[in-house]
Amino acid sequence: MDFRNITVLAPMAGATDSIMRLLCTKMGADMAVSEMVSAKALCYKDKKTAVLTRIAEGECPVAIQLFGHEPLVMAEAAVMIAEGSFEGCSYAAPPVAVDVNMGCPVRKIVTSGDGSALMKAPELAVRIVEEMSAALKKYNMPLTVKIRSGWDKKSINAPELAKALAGAGAVAIAVHARTRDQMYAPSADISVIGEVKAAVGDSVPVIGNGDIVCAEDAVRMKRETGCDSVMIGRAALGDPWIFSHIKAFEKGLEPEMPTAEDRVACALNLVRDLVKEKGEELGVREARGRCAHFIKGLSGSAAVRDSINRSVTLGEIENILLSWRIKQ
Repeated sequence: MDFRNITVLAPMAGATDSIMRLLCTKMGADMAVSEMVSAKALCYKDKKTAVLTRIAEGECPVAIQLFGHEPLVMAEAAVMIAEGSFEGCSYAAPPVAVDVNMGCPVRKIVTSGDGSALMKAPELAVRIVEEMSAALKKYNMPLTVKIRSGWDKKSINAPELAKALAGAGAVAIAVHARTRDQMYAPSADISVIGEVKAAVGDSVPVIGNGDIVCAEDAVRMKRETGCDSVMIGRAALGDPWIFSHIKAFEKGLEPEMPTAEDRVACALNLVRDLVKEKGEELGVREARGRCAHFIKGLSGSAAVRDSINRSVTLGEIENILLSWRIKQ
């Protein structure tokens, strides 16, 4: 797969499952990255972990993202992903890449030495990529990496780390333009994406990530940093239309904005799909937070969100959303 000139749905724990990826595919996403998967848990044949690797019929190309810090375990898990050789594997189409998580800032991840903790251990990060890329070579499976700007503002090392990772075998690098200390705020400093692009040159595509909330942001990031592609995360949770908007904007067209009716319809489809796949109890529980993204900022949305959070059945959520839509 060519990692240039594409729009990518970012990996988000608890959000970018096959249901969300299918939705974003319909809205124009060119590629998606799965929720992060524990390499160690996969190697230990954990069934709940296997579920996270599912790729459904009709999805855009999907990369499966692994996290961990042990080079040989990461390589073993990468081979399992490439072969589909684990219990519970369900690929409607094989993954287009294995991605390495070097960006997750969550405490329980970094305290184990995983995720963005690898920004503090560049030599280990390089060894991980070397082992994984070597293991994947016979499968012709690309290895990509997602990094952050650095651990903190005193250790911005994304450009030199990206160059080393490219030399170790990474064929594309996504850069979240925040440090680990910043978590998801304040505003991203996208200049580091340009520095990464300058460091790796034209041989390795760079995917820019951070603070893209509309089509104009995506175009501006590419123009100002020279990155090859863009990755959208939190904005897509309530606005999957952003992928089609980016394509329209790049063509000089005016994006067609979703109406309140469009938002409700999308939220309803998401809730129904969650219930269909996971059962009513779990599906509704997950849907409470996820469908609320679609109505955020609209008239009366706070009260609707509160009602949804107290819902226990699919029918209740449907009635709440449909009643709210009528009032718009």
